[in-house]
Amino acid sequence: MALNKLFFRKTIVAGTGLFLCIFLIVHLSANCILLLPEETARGLYNSYSTTLRENPLIKLVAYALYASILLHIIYALLITLRNRKAKPQKYIVNHANENSSWTSQNMGLIGTMILLFIVVHLANFWARIKLGMGDSVGLDVAGNVDVYEVTSNLFHNLYYVIFYTVLAIPLALHLYHGFKSAFKTLGFYHRRGLRIVAKTALIYAIIMGVGFGIIPFIVYFK
Repeated sequence: MALNKLFFRKTIVAGTGLFLCIFLIVHLSANCILLLPEETARGLYNSYSTTLRENPLIKLVAYALYASILLHIIYALLITLRNRKAKPQKYIVNHANENSSWTSQNMGLIGTMILLFIVVHLANFWARIKLGMGDSVGLDVAGNVDVYEVTSNLFHNLYYVIFYTVLAIPLALHLYHGFKSAFKTLGFYHRRGLRIVAKTALIYAIIMGVGFGIIPFIVYFK
């Protein structure tokens, strides 16, 4: 029964994790709009954001996204607590580094850092735009909520730029390990296939980490 519960939890973490990986591709693609000249980027970015908020189908996807984030965090936490409870005492001689990477041994710490990133990100964007908390957000010339202005102002604050850039590192580490592990959890054990998955995970993690980390700096110096 305990093994079945653990497998269920790991499956939830793996499934939601892969769904979030797809979301990050879409999110990073949208952020690339910020690299365009302001007169072009503002209209495109605000139009894109308006579509996300008002399209009924995308709203359903957004609810699935919120649920996935919560489930991923909750079940990952339960797994971490179970693993710590199963090993309450540290061995005198520890050969963990020979059997697993630093990332896999510290997924709890890395996950906590990413959770901090998510909370700050939601407070600066989702809470202001969706809930109307904090300073009011104006409209652009097309009548769309000026999300571009919110993003541009945030990325012209050096403290936030450094925060976003630094936390892109644990994000990349988490994605690399999580992407590989998710396929194993879901029963994919083809030897050659796993090597392809590992290479894909590395490329994906680098693109996501560099992309989310460097865009704030480019906007800051733009």
